[in-house]
Amino acid sequence: MTNEQLQQWVERVSLASFGRPFLHKATFNSRLRTTGGRYFMKSHNIEISPHQLEVHGEAETESIIKHELCHYHLHIQRRGYQHRDADFKALLKQVGATRHCRALPGASRTLPVKYWLVCQACGMEYPRKRKVDPRKYACGRCRGKLKLLQARETVEQTMPR
Repeated sequence: MTNEQLQQWVERVSLASFGRPFLHKATFNSRLRTTGGRYFMKSHNIEISPHQLEVHGEAETESIIKHELCHYHLHIQRRGYQHRDADFKALLKQVGATRHCRALPGASRTLPVKYWLVCQACGMEYPRKRKVDPRKYACGRCRGKLKLLQARETVEQTMPR
């Protein structure tokens, strides 16, 4: 499917489901892996992941298009267009769009845990993806001092043989 075909599809869905025209640009973005699509507030354009169309088909992609059009139409009308807003949730339900897209096979949404903050007083552990300065934080349970440790698999990988 080309960007022109996607543009026509989005315009058709907008008129059929929302009764309003889509007056901006819709394109595919093959770099989108963990999200099905996105709406740009400044330009009012929409990007859709072509991988969703390939893996999950037209029905799932149309649901993603409806989701992004909910953001679009609510933002244009100056109503609550964010995921947490009641207007957004109600419009999603009305047009039959999903709140989250299905995950692509092999697309990881989380980074591996590389560090642990461990409380020296009570032993509470906090997994971390990024390295932080433990002096800036305290234990949430007992307010004790924290110590930064690397995850075991990371330590084994960096040790010389």
